[in-house]
Amino acid sequence: MSVKRQRATGRTAGGRAAAVLAAVVCGTALLPGAAWAAGDGTGYVFADGARQVKGAVSNLDAEQLEAGRTYRDTIKKDGKLYYRVDLDAQQNAYVSVVAVPKVGGKAAYGDGIKVSLQDGSSTQCGYQDTNFGPSEFPRPITAYAHRTLAPESTSCRQAGAYYVLVERDSQAESDPADWQLEIRFLTEPGVTKTGPTALPENWASGTPQPPAGGPQRRTGGAGLADATSLRQGEWRTDIRPGQTLFYRVPVDWGQQLFTSAELGSSPAADTYVPHALVLSLANPAGGHVEQDSLTYDGDQVTMALDPQRPVAYENRFSSDEGTSGLRFAGWYYLSATLSPEIVKTYGDKPLPLTLRVNLTGRPTSGPAYDGAAGPFTVTDEDRDAAASGQSGPQAAESGTLRVVGVAGIGVGTVLVLGLGAWWLLARRAAGAGPTPG
Repeated sequence: MSVKRQRATGRTAGGRAAAVLAAVVCGTALLPGAAWAAGDGTGYVFADGARQVKGAVSNLDAEQLEAGRTYRDTIKKDGKLYYRVDLDAQQNAYVSVVAVPKVGGKAAYGDGIKVSLQDGSSTQCGYQDTNFGPSEFPRPITAYAHRTLAPESTSCRQAGAYYVLVERDSQAESDPADWQLEIRFLTEPGVTKTGPTALPENWASGTPQPPAGGPQRRTGGAGLADATSLRQGEWRTDIRPGQTLFYRVPVDWGQQLFTSAELGSSPAADTYVPHALVLSLANPAGGHVEQDSLTYDGDQVTMALDPQRPVAYENRFSSDEGTSGLRFAGWYYLSATLSPEIVKTYGDKPLPLTLRVNLTGRPTSGPAYDGAAGPFTVTDEDRDAAASGQSGPQAAESGTLRVVGVAGIGVGTVLVLGLGAWWLLARRAAGAGPTPG
């Protein structure tokens, strides 16, 4: 009887240890992992977890968007869609749209997207209108609307409901197919102390020397959320006709971003293709900053985006759209699209593409935000992602693995202690012997 009790006690101790081990293993297995975004036939990778939303034809029927979330919708030719956002009286607000036409469709000069933000009295707080320009081929384009709390302005400052209006402009001869939309709503905290609003008169506008070190291979992503991270350097990839590649660069307060692109030579032909490569820049809130294009004739050719001012809070008060877009630190997005017209002369093979990125200026302290800066800052983790070439999902996965690694140390400790306790209890049970009856 006693022996059985002792054996039962030994089995109970072993069972407890096994239960601990099982709980540890199960707990480890349930730790969150990274999820990857997937495309839907447009060639664009949408943000993972983006919610489906349906824009309304009337502002009073508009669905509400939540700050910090990303959404998906579609818009018809010449369509108009309303969404609602609720704002307080202290935060700046940004609603951005990536319009994604189908690959291979027809576009005309002026086709594009307009995003505006209005209050309940139809006062326009801010808008942006972005189109394909003279390139006249469909590709993902970005635009945003914003509420900027300017010190001298009294409009759009009240707390309450605001309405986002997304409008698609298309010519009669343009492809009538629906466009996919990726919509993101972000808020920026107010500041505890108002700084200068006037722009400095002098700033470095000269293009710096090309970055040293030679080209390094880095393939681009297929969407804003999937963009490949870059730091200063020369980055080599290949791009197919009709393809859009996305990259992102962390730009801190006080820094200037200079970017250029070189399309490599091809022995296939020597025919001119106008606007063969389009290079675009968007800011951390998804607002369009600048775009330019180059003509290709089979020989290598280079283009550069115009020099921009250093990133500064006061840039937002400028009437120039490019300057106004450089209003906060964070990830700036580059997209490069190769014209589908290349196929007619140079075939469907990819062409070599090099992007050159220069960052000048020492990082400075940002504004005195009354709250967390959120995406409007540059962290050490961001710089690490830029150095290694991680995309947003990869960087998130890396962060999760770091947490898992730290947890793994604790798990290992628990395993060792659990095994030790199990062994000790088993030894005691074995060494006690039968109890005299």
